[in-house]
Amino acid sequence: MSKKQKRQLWWQVPFLVFLVVGTLWVVKQQHSMPYQHDEGMIFGTIYHVTYQSDQSLKENIENVLQQVDGEFSMFNDTSTVSRLNRGEHPVLSAMYQKVAAKAAEVKQETDGAFDVTVAPLVNAWGFGFKHEQMPTRRQVDSLLKIRNQLDYSAIAKGYGSDVVARLLQKKGVQNFMVEIGGEVVTKGISEKRLPWRIGVTKPVDDSLTVQGELQTILNVTDRAMATSGNYRNFYYKGGRKFAHTIDPKTGYPVQHSLLSATVLAADCATADAYATAFMVLGIERAKAVLERHPELMAYFIYSDERGQNAVWYSPSLRDKIAE
Repeated sequence: MSKKQKRQLWWQVPFLVFLVVGTLWVVKQQHSMPYQHDEGMIFGTIYHVTYQSDQSLKENIENVLQQVDGEFSMFNDTSTVSRLNRGEHPVLSAMYQKVAAKAAEVKQETDGAFDVTVAPLVNAWGFGFKHEQMPTRRQVDSLLKIRNQLDYSAIAKGYGSDVVARLLQKKGVQNFMVEIGGEVVTKGISEKRLPWRIGVTKPVDDSLTVQGELQTILNVTDRAMATSGNYRNFYYKGGRKFAHTIDPKTGYPVQHSLLSATVLAADCATADAYATAFMVLGIERAKAVLERHPELMAYFIYSDERGQNAVWYSPSLRDKIAE
């Protein structure tokens, strides 16, 4: 080794020492930094956000959630959706246009199984923000033709989770879990220094949400996850069970073997919308969509020919099943 090379090496030593010490300091800071736990109400449901930070960001979180609520809430009379449904012509924000474009994309990719104009039918069957009597065939046919009301509830919670996740990342948060009404976005690791473990609820008739028994647990890190099912939002009338998932093409509640659809995607708006669409399509048609979209992963719980719960999941999801 020449003298020049030796001098260059000695000049590099302080830098390497600084790099090692700096890395150790960052690791120590990350291990000692606490996890914050925030929760509240939004979109008529509960949100939970767990994130590693030395300060609370709850005010920031609720500010961005209120922005989403102001665009898509059916329960907010001043929201963009409410104004559109009243026949007004508000200026459409970039946020609204982005979600509307995603909804249109999923509608096209699922042959109309996801449709934000389904609101009149949802309300007519007693599952929307207005509760009316069970519709007649003539009323259903009429509503299928009109379709002049919007309902973004099957994508808004997922998008809200995405918005909070982007806020946290902008604030430099490396480890977090955002959950709004069961729609989840995760990044990094949990307080236990492990991948985030998210449960998939066993689909049993539980309209009061008091059981919560888990079918499985998935390791979900740096992904979004959403679940749609008919086992919590339903009612019985005349001895028949009516579930809240309405087929936009027929105008009637779906009647097939798929009980629960969980979707993992890069963002939660996408996962949310496809989970809803799959509940409309049923398991076989949903599998056909998944073949065209390998970027999606799904976990289906369905009723087999004996009436017993059975499971199907994407092969790419196998290594994410914790138990």
